[in-house]
Amino acid sequence: MLAEERFALILEQLNEKRTVTVQQLCEALHTSESTIRRDLTELDRQGRLTKVHGGATLPDSRFLADEPTMEAKETLAVAEKRSIAAAAAALITAEDFVFIDAGTTTLELVRVLAGAALKATYVTNGVAHARLLAQKGCRVYLPGGLLRPQTEAIVGAPAVSSIQQYNFTKAFMGANGVALEAGFTTPDPEEAAVKAAAVRRARESWFLVDDAKFAKIYPAVITDLHGGAILTNRCPNPKYKQQTFVKEAEV
Repeated sequence: MLAEERFALILEQLNEKRTVTVQQLCEALHTSESTIRRDLTELDRQGRLTKVHGGATLPDSRFLADEPTMEAKETLAVAEKRSIAAAAAALITAEDFVFIDAGTTTLELVRVLAGAALKATYVTNGVAHARLLAQKGCRVYLPGGLLRPQTEAIVGAPAVSSIQQYNFTKAFMGANGVALEAGFTTPDPEEAAVKAAAVRRARESWFLVDDAKFAKIYPAVITDLHGGAILTNRCPNPKYKQQTFVKEAEV
């Protein structure tokens, strides 16, 4: 098999799985370990993948601008979101003053809140989140601003100004993408501004992102990787742990 043919098959495996081991590639391509390692080194040099200990991941350079609706996103990575949400809920105490960002993973967080977490006080720019928090008997504040139909999030200058008046003990944030070089990103600049304001006012910021959101870059920057910790079901690339704290939840 020619090198370029192997390269194509390796990249095909990566596109399907996002992360592959040397052993998996040896079995899939019926090729020796030394050949696979040389191929990974060359593809890493070309920037077509990122070589990691024992295998490879997709490079952190996939630029996207699409934005599915809330309804569409609720059908994606359901089990992963539930495990992330449960781990996030366990971090909240009765004494906390919490910001909860709009988004489907953070909405799952609100769904699983129980016990002492119900005694915390919340601020959210998610309309569905506020409704559910109120139904659970929580004390909840909503910022003023413009309601954005695609994500059902309150955005705009009034929302940013409102959030800047608070000091949060914890902020639980959503992001469409997280990448080594670009940090946490989202499609809409107005939503990014609200998210960034909340992160700046929080003692702890947790970005709730499933593993499908890694190595993706969207137009609007929220903050770099140092701006918040990552709470995920699985971190596909150990390089993230060198730049910020990463907590992995079991699915």
